Amino acid sequence: MKPPTPIHRSRGRSRATARLAVTALVLAGAAVLPAPAAQAAGSVVKVEGSQGAWKLTVDGSPYTVKGLTWGPAVADAERYMPDVRSMGVNTIRTWGTDATTKPLLDSAAAHGIKVVAGFWLQPGGGPGSGGCVNYLTDTDYKNNMLAEFPKWVETYKDHPGVLMWNVGNESVLGLQNCYSGDALEQQRDAYTTFVNDITKKIHAVDPNHPVTSTDAWTGAWPYYKKNAPDLDLYAVNSYGAVCDIRKTWEEGGFDKPYIVTEGGPAGEWEVPDDANGVPDEPTDVAKAEGYSRAWQCVTGHEGVALGATLFHYGTEYDFGGVWFNLLPAGQKRLSYYAVKKAYGADTSGDNTPPVITGMTVDNASAVQAGKPFTVKASVSDPDGDPVTHQMLLGSKYVDDSGQLGDVPFTDRGNGTFEVTAPDRLGVWKVYLKSSDGKGNVGIETKSFRVVPPVAVGTDVAAGKPATASTYQPGGTGCPCTAGNAVDGSFDTRWASDWADQQWIQVDLGSRTAFDHVQLAWETAYAKAYTLQTSDNGQDWTTVHTVTDGNGGIDAIDVRAEARYVRVNATVRGTPWGYSLYEFGVYRS
Repeated sequence: MKPPTPIHRSRGRSRATARLAVTALVLAGAAVLPAPAAQAAGSVVKVEGSQGAWKLTVDGSPYTVKGLTWGPAVADAERYMPDVRSMGVNTIRTWGTDATTKPLLDSAAAHGIKVVAGFWLQPGGGPGSGGCVNYLTDTDYKNNMLAEFPKWVETYKDHPGVLMWNVGNESVLGLQNCYSGDALEQQRDAYTTFVNDITKKIHAVDPNHPVTSTDAWTGAWPYYKKNAPDLDLYAVNSYGAVCDIRKTWEEGGFDKPYIVTEGGPAGEWEVPDDANGVPDEPTDVAKAEGYSRAWQCVTGHEGVALGATLFHYGTEYDFGGVWFNLLPAGQKRLSYYAVKKAYGADTSGDNTPPVITGMTVDNASAVQAGKPFTVKASVSDPDGDPVTHQMLLGSKYVDDSGQLGDVPFTDRGNGTFEVTAPDRLGVWKVYLKSSDGKGNVGIETKSFRVVPPVAVGTDVAAGKPATASTYQPGGTGCPCTAGNAVDGSFDTRWASDWADQQWIQVDLGSRTAFDHVQLAWETAYAKAYTLQTSDNGQDWTTVHTVTDGNGGIDAIDVRAEARYVRVNATVRGTPWGYSLYEFGVYRS
């Protein structure tokens, strides 16, 4: 069958997020938490009812999953679990279950919280993170999982913290990154059949807890319907499209209920691009509304949707953490309080975060590298608390780094802040973080495009003949010939072979005086190089030496007169070759 359109894809950062959630438990495995009070035996959890009138019960009582996905390390469970409970949360979701899981189950149970205990299958996380498995032929992998998962079910089946078992995460969609065409269809059938084999194994060990399987789109459900009849319920990760689930469930003729195992505001893959061509991240206000809307749509599908574990109770403060986490760096956001309110907890006495509106970046499409630029925003605090500010920069769309870096700034007053731009070209994000001193934070972000600083004088190299030791004939944006570095366009580049000793030179046509050279490096830059001149293209004189290059823009003041100017690169700054957007030679 032809795969349905993937309208419920998972997070844009899903290559890392779910996998990190699994490895966080492993890394924290040595931690030992204080033993909780004596616990009751494990609960009997069932999916009961009939078509369109299902309910989840725990020891015979109706149970709606009011949950969050769990991010902190196991060692921090006792620190955060009381807070989770105070939000009206009764369930957390994990992605991996192993020897490290018991302290988390203990802490959850001690605070009246149950766990959707996950088992990771490749390729998890939507984009296929964790490698590709051939579910038709890799019997060793399948046999290992068939032995591994029931072992941990046997270990924890009587633990009062267990709500249900969840086999796999986004693998039906993720298989498209490993296979295509008929092979993809065969793998999807084989994967969901294997999920059913695991489900039967789990049921044989533990008849008292349901089994589900998560994917990133409801388009996976027909495969489960066809090949995994032993699942007790379905599960899906869905963000901006969460309110479409009911329609696709009804039109698909499904005969099992479901839970939403990740949900929240619209993700990176669902929002329109901004003027700089990158996803336009929703505001804090819009994100909070996204959580409220998601919960309304889940509870609106009465008798079918059995609840949700919304994404994400995490403290990471990075690109994805700012997009989704309810409490990055441990500070609570508007979304935190939106979830708390949705789950019915008392919010009447809460001190709430600062609210940032109307954030703009002056001249956001052309911020000169290394030059100051202005950020404006309106910041208010509903409780009248004094607010302090922090500015950060993120290079996600420059080098795919999710990390954010603190940067100095000048507060000009009235919501105006001055920041110095980085010297690496491309689209960056600037983050304004406003804290109230009471554990709350407002965060807004906008993109800006870093362009080369305006050089004084005439570029005497523009459009002149250029040659290089090597160039890349293929690859992103290639062929990347030497002439691309003197064509006046920052949409083209020269790129060399992946070897240290490389050069690029420009023929000025005649002996020409100049006093400034500007090199605009792409991500692949030179850590060490010399700037050389020649009158005959054979005998070279070094006029400038760099041994500590860091990419970005190199603005070199050097007075010389020659026909040829060459960059002779000797040490790469990256595993790749060398790449220049522009090689400018200026005469004032």
